Amino acid sequence: MMKMWIALVLVAFAATRSAQSCSCESMKWATCDGTPCACTLMVADSTKQIIDCTKMIPKCFLMKAEMYRSSKNLSTRLIGGKPVESAFVDNDGIYDPECENSGIFKAKQCNNTEECWCVNSAGVRRTDKGDKTLKCEKLVETNWVRLQLTHKPVATPLNKDNLKTAIADAIHKRYDNFNKAMVEEVEYDADSRMIVVDVKKPKGDRKNDLTNMAYYMEKDVKVLPLFKNQDKFAAIMGGQQVEMENILVYYVDEEPPTFTMKHLSGGIIAVIVVVVLAVVAGLLVLFFARKRQNQRYNKAQPRELEPM
Repeated sequence: MMKMWIALVLVAFAATRSAQSCSCESMKWATCDGTPCACTLMVADSTKQIIDCTKMIPKCFLMKAEMYRSSKNLSTRLIGGKPVESAFVDNDGIYDPECENSGIFKAKQCNNTEECWCVNSAGVRRTDKGDKTLKCEKLVETNWVRLQLTHKPVATPLNKDNLKTAIADAIHKRYDNFNKAMVEEVEYDADSRMIVVDVKKPKGDRKNDLTNMAYYMEKDVKVLPLFKNQDKFAAIMGGQQVEMENILVYYVDEEPPTFTMKHLSGGIIAVIVVVVLAVVAGLLVLFFARKRQNQRYNKAQPRELEPM
């Protein structure tokens, strides 16, 4: 009887070890099972692609898997990046703004030049640039900012479960008792040390300002703090201070921005012109080549003899 129990335990242990070792190191979305271990990747409804997990998966399979997962609203990337398609970053940097008496930005900004543009409540350009005749009907409110941060190396790994509370508390304490209830979601990727913080307020809310907090945090991380207290922004987790070393801010406005292809940089315009000219040249070469070929064909055709 004892021998039977020992045998069952060994079989169960072997099965457990086999299940644990049956995985795909080169593809996190793979499903693996069986003896010997076999792995597949979903690339369409009811379609599994067999893959070799001893090497990198072919790009074509990966793209099919990404398209499939995207169609099912499944994650296709690591954390970070645009929270929504209409999100944008500040690519212009600092300028000399026009302010209302209350301290908010005027909707139209020109930086003391003849070139003007429209901004959101964060003062970030949300339209193409134009001349002095440009119309900015209203100041569009930013109601969502995504703070994409990278923390410095830490002695003890961070606890994902406590990260949101720690970040929200740090923002509240550092930035004028900021309403930490607006810290809606915090994601963390330990491998890249990236923390992504989504701070939102309801559309139409004009009592709470997200943009001041985001600007102060940018200075804390990128340059030097604007506060007299020169301590950097940091969260306390597990008794250790977690400092940040990089930050990127995405802005989401109550209305989508109106950027167009009208004002492209010189380099992009040059590339487009070269491509267009190459296409036109190719079409012309093809046209004249066919024309010469038709002319040779017509000359080679035998003439019909006239009747006697």
